[in-house]
Amino acid sequence: MEFDASRPELPQPLTLEPTRSARRQVQRRGVVRVARTFATSPERVFDAWLDPASVGKWLFAVASRPLARVTLDARVGGAFRLVDRHDGKRVEHAGEYVEIERPRRLVFTLSTEGDSHAWARVTIVTIDIVSRNGGCELILAHENVPMEHAIPTENRWTGILYGLQMTLGTRRVGSARYFSG
Repeated sequence: MEFDASRPELPQPLTLEPTRSARRQVQRRGVVRVARTFATSPERVFDAWLDPASVGKWLFAVASRPLARVTLDARVGGAFRLVDRHDGKRVEHAGEYVEIERPRRLVFTLSTEGDSHAWARVTIVTIDIVSRNGGCELILAHENVPMEHAIPTENRWTGILYGLQMTLGTRRVGSARYFSG
């Protein structure tokens, strides 16, 4: 863009009213956090997130319907793809591992296609695992979640962590904690 410094141009007046498409694109997003305590070692809980046979039983799966396909490249920069098929519908969860610090921290991107969570685009999930007496506590934070999906997302992660507990064959120590922030 060129302009003549001797003849300054006045800017066009600004409109403060957002366009209809801009209004649709603006969404408030937040972080959903869920914690669960397990009566097993941090290593065992951590490893369950990166073992394809284990993941297929509980991560985005249910007891009666394990995942149809699990592909993991469990290294920083590696990708994962989890495919669920139910009632003729295909739902795919995919992402990339951002941080892997066994047995205490796992961070990955996450996007979901093929279900009502198409809002997800790309979100970030952080798993922190802390040793506790006789077990460990897993604290999950899911970032960039639209506020209107916070409660269903929290409920889904609560169910997923219950599935992890059942897959590991451990009992829960104490109660689950739920908080959105």
